[in-house]
Amino acid sequence: MDISIVIVANAEGNAFNSNSSKYLHPLGGEPLISYPWQLAADLSEPPPLLLVNAMAASPLQTWAAGRARCVRWQDALPLGETVLLLYGDAPLLRATSVRAFLTNYEQHAVSAMNLVSGAGCVAQLLTATRFQELQASEESLDAGLASLEATLVTLEDAREGLRIHTRVDLSRAEKLLRQRINMRWMLAGVTLVDPATTYIAPTVTIGRDTVIHPHTHLRGKTTIGMENALGPNSIIDSCTIGNRCRVTASVLEHAVMEDESDIGPFGHLRKGARLCRGAHMGNFGEMKKSTLGPGAKMGHFSYLGDTTVAANANIGAGTITCNYDGAHKHPTEIGKGAFIGSGSMLVAPVKIGAGATIGAGSVVTHDLPPGSLAYGVPARLKSTKKD
Repeated sequence: MDISIVIVANAEGNAFNSNSSKYLHPLGGEPLISYPWQLAADLSEPPPLLLVNAMAASPLQTWAAGRARCVRWQDALPLGETVLLLYGDAPLLRATSVRAFLTNYEQHAVSAMNLVSGAGCVAQLLTATRFQELQASEESLDAGLASLEATLVTLEDAREGLRIHTRVDLSRAEKLLRQRINMRWMLAGVTLVDPATTYIAPTVTIGRDTVIHPHTHLRGKTTIGMENALGPNSIIDSCTIGNRCRVTASVLEHAVMEDESDIGPFGHLRKGARLCRGAHMGNFGEMKKSTLGPGAKMGHFSYLGDTTVAANANIGAGTITCNYDGAHKHPTEIGKGAFIGSGSMLVAPVKIGAGATIGAGSVVTHDLPPGSLAYGVPARLKSTKKD
């Protein structure tokens, strides 16, 4: 079928009582408009047309750049033989339902067909000729479609037909979407201890035998492997998590956890943080743009910024890498098997050699060679271990 898809996104109104377009309000962590757009992408390769109110620059048009061509109702549009109208405020419509609707349309010699639910029309098919006749009538799109004689097809699941006119509708859609996503993952082999308090974005993927505990939010393009234990009370946003990892009451953003690593409770991995295989980050720790090497441990109340920690090093409680001098960020390197005593401050840029030991409460301002011992404020080199 030679088909053009038009997503109708020109019904802003003011029921949202918002300064933002209702089509950009988040649903499941993604803009409302992204759901019909993804549906269109699943159905047809050419990008859809996005019918908007005006062509002046707007956040909605900014979102559409590279995804859809913005048009107005009275524009001359490049159309195939058949036009499929989807609605930007109908996020729950499934591709399977629309494909069945397309098959029904092909089997009947009609010029217009509406897919309806108890809440009204949720999609429409009509010939390009009928669509152009509506445009030429000088009526609004809504008025033209209301007067259009069309064959009716009813959705099997009326919940798919929910249209978002108010924030109350948005909350209903959020609940239905969450139930749909959670059901899919449970059937795929993921345990959700309490689905009612588990929030998984549609862009997340999860491996089997992973257990997700209550009040856990999985957001963005997060990829999770197998046999993990996540939560409770955790937020994981746009992260990659390997297999057999543990996250307890922690926040992770744009970070990586390799196999058998763990964090928490109350840990924070910021953008660019990586826990290598078997690494441990304990309570009230924070990492930014840093790597904790294989088997390395960072137990309590520590901060690593712009830092590389090699394998099996130990970061004592209260250790801080002082990476910012007020103008620039500087790196810290901690070698394999190094031992950093509690309460130490490493003033970057600085390199701690493999196997070096730093006494508790030290302030390190200079590089330390491998196997050395240093302590004090400022830290002074006391000895170097002999081979």
